[in-house]
Amino acid sequence: MEKIIYISQGKSPEEHISGIQKVLDAGVKWVQLRLKSIDIEEVEEIAAICKDMTLKYNAQLFLNDYVQVAKKLNINGLHVGKEDLPINKARKIVGEKCIIGGTANTFEDIFLHAKNGANYIGLGPYQFTSTKEKLSPVLGINGYETILAQCKENLINLPIFAIGGIQLEDIVSIFKTGIDGVALSGLLFNAPNAEKIVKEFNKIGEKYVTNS
Repeated sequence: MEKIIYISQGKSPEEHISGIQKVLDAGVKWVQLRLKSIDIEEVEEIAAICKDMTLKYNAQLFLNDYVQVAKKLNINGLHVGKEDLPINKARKIVGEKCIIGGTANTFEDIFLHAKNGANYIGLGPYQFTSTKEKLSPVLGINGYETILAQCKENLINLPIFAIGGIQLEDIVSIFKTGIDGVALSGLLFNAPNAEKIVKEFNKIGEKYVTNS
């Protein structure tokens, strides 16, 4: 199981693409293309470029929200938000082989995603982040510990990734909660040396995550 998912950001399609290129060079193997407020034709063009990029690095591309584009381009990774198409309905469109993740803020969100056939969960936000509008309530370490305990009690064993404003100094505390991985955006996008950060996250993740 990967320890890092990179979530793309940028003020233009070119910045999304260059950010993805940067993290692929840094060794990230799971990349989520997250585009908002642009025409679907442009989403398709950018997704096709990013699919080719990730294939060259033997990496996995996840497309955020655009289920029909994922199907058309045969992108075998998809991520859906809390207010987007339910995972079981998305599954009928993209097929059984597609890896589908869902955003969660509560145990109830995770329970529903698990029931609907999710492959992994993005749980957050850990703390405030400016990269996402309509931010759900911040969870912090205590929130993760509580929700992960509920998952254990209910025998939900999906990989769960922490998301939302995560910095390098947070990583030990986050992994100690029992989380499986982290979703990063601005930390890698703005880093002068993304490869160093990726190696450090993976090193700490290997130490604390027992089901890798």
